[in-house]
Amino acid sequence: MNKRASGLLLHITSLHSKFGIGDLGPPSFEFVNFLSEGGQKYWQILPLNPTELAYGNSPYSCPSTYAGNPLLISFESMKVDGYLSSSDLRYKPTFPKNRVNYNKVSLYKMDLLKNTFEHNKRGISEDRDFNKFCMDNECWLADYCLYTMYRIKYNSRTWRDFPIELKYRDNKELVKLSEKEESTVLFYKFLQFIFFKQWSNLKTFANDRGIQFIGDLPYYVNYDSSDVWANQEIFKLDKNKNPEFIAGVPPDYFSETGQLWGNPVYDWDKLKESGYAWWIKRIRHNLSMFDKLRFDHFRGFVSFWEVEAGEKTALNGKWVHVDTYNFLKELFAHFEKSNFIAEDLGLITEDVREVIKRYHLPGMKILLFAFGDDFPHGDYLPHNIDANCVIYTGTHDNNTVIGWWKGEARDIEKCRVCEYIGRELNESLINWEFIKLALESRADIAIIPMQDILGLGEDSRMNTPATAYGNWEWKLSEEQLNLNLARRLEQLTEKSNRSGSASGKD
Repeated sequence: MNKRASGLLLHITSLHSKFGIGDLGPPSFEFVNFLSEGGQKYWQILPLNPTELAYGNSPYSCPSTYAGNPLLISFESMKVDGYLSSSDLRYKPTFPKNRVNYNKVSLYKMDLLKNTFEHNKRGISEDRDFNKFCMDNECWLADYCLYTMYRIKYNSRTWRDFPIELKYRDNKELVKLSEKEESTVLFYKFLQFIFFKQWSNLKTFANDRGIQFIGDLPYYVNYDSSDVWANQEIFKLDKNKNPEFIAGVPPDYFSETGQLWGNPVYDWDKLKESGYAWWIKRIRHNLSMFDKLRFDHFRGFVSFWEVEAGEKTALNGKWVHVDTYNFLKELFAHFEKSNFIAEDLGLITEDVREVIKRYHLPGMKILLFAFGDDFPHGDYLPHNIDANCVIYTGTHDNNTVIGWWKGEARDIEKCRVCEYIGRELNESLINWEFIKLALESRADIAIIPMQDILGLGEDSRMNTPATAYGNWEWKLSEEQLNLNLARRLEQLTEKSNRSGSASGKD
């Protein structure tokens, strides 16, 4: 990353939309134009995989790490493509303006998508582009569609409840099931075809305007997923296919008892035997979607916190080491290192720092963490960072700057901020002062959450770690994106010398 640039962090779900949730249609294209007008070169988003009510609608706890979220499909784009008519969109529920009601959105959108499929089913199976998509994505698509169909049709909570022959993936039974439920499987393939077609159109539009996407790759996958069901051998499961150990982190900034995430942990010995084929395939798929990838929980590639299944907190876990250099050697034989950003937040030990330094991977610097008790020597202060990093005011897991200032920052931290900036500040100014600090820093890339650009408070934060409900719901309104805001952002970007090309070319 040898060119200064900046961008905004905003998940697709948070875009304004008349259909209750941000989608891949006109609102996304409008946001690309806003980014361009504001002099930005990056749009960072969260994972685009399917979300579920049972898992708090988290994009980090999904039934597939490959599939796209059908709730993000744009009905307006489907209308342009001839799948829907104006009459199909005439009646819809009244949705909240600034929050996503996932239950109402899911009921409405999935019902309309099913009706659309039924009206177009004959032509879909004969569509050349559709059949090519299915062939190109054969390595994950069939498993995902079968898994989704079976779990919904038979109300199975997870694949541990499947009949024994499906739980252990008897090939004859899988083929028989696929043939028996051909229409339902075709429906889920159709949803993926539409999603990826719309995503490809959006990415092309953005790239043509000099905007690159930074995607987010979760380290762990959900036990209740087609990924684990189809790849049982690479996870630490017992003889009944239940997790022996689950993932989490020890006590940290977010929780005194640590965080117990519940995901099954990897068997890295098995992964190594295959040449890390599962990881290579997964990363290749994501790099076909995004221009850069943020490795969430990067420290897991060095060592991970393993907790015995059944524990109530993450306190009684242990660190398990990974053959990091062997893995990264294989990884970088397939992909350019410049494609990746290492999320190195939380408890980062010296061995993790050494790996990041050895491979010259850009890490993350969070300004909300810069004014703690290590001030003025902390790693997150702008004058202490080097160029090879990405600086943020905060991430999707943090409060907004104004929310932090009003509800979390101690008096001593506020004094340190004022001392560092050189004048007295109040909550009406603090978000833009943090934005200036990020943009004017030495970091190659600066990323600002949209909530901080808008000067919003705690009720607009995206996620509160260690809480299960009420997250991922914030949504902006159409009037919040305006030319004056874009011009203000453009002026700061120009002043901080970040208006060049994100690709490193003028």
